[in-house]
Amino acid sequence: MKKIVLLVALACVGAFAADGAAIYKKCAVCHGQKAEKKYLNKVPVLTEIDPAQRLADMKAYKAGAINGGKGKINMGAIMKGQMATLSDADMAAVNDYISTLK
Repeated sequence: MKKIVLLVALACVGAFAADGAAIYKKCAVCHGQKAEKKYLNKVPVLTEIDPAQRLADMKAYKAGAINGGKGKINMGAIMKGQMATLSDADMAAVNDYISTLK
């Protein structure tokens, strides 16, 4: 019985896990399908940013904490809006997904 309860619990967690690929679709408009675009020739290619830094940046954009809310290249307001609806789990899932892109 304990094994069944454990399996059901694990299945539920997996069913509600954030889907980084699905979430990333709205990011692809600016950053490219494979995170390969250098947006406005200013934003670095996302796959070239260290994953830990990339995740920290997403959280900081959501909080409006980069350069007084202006962001690294004055895109802070746009990025804050993009991050506003994402949970920490969503951001981690997107970050992990970007790490798989080549």
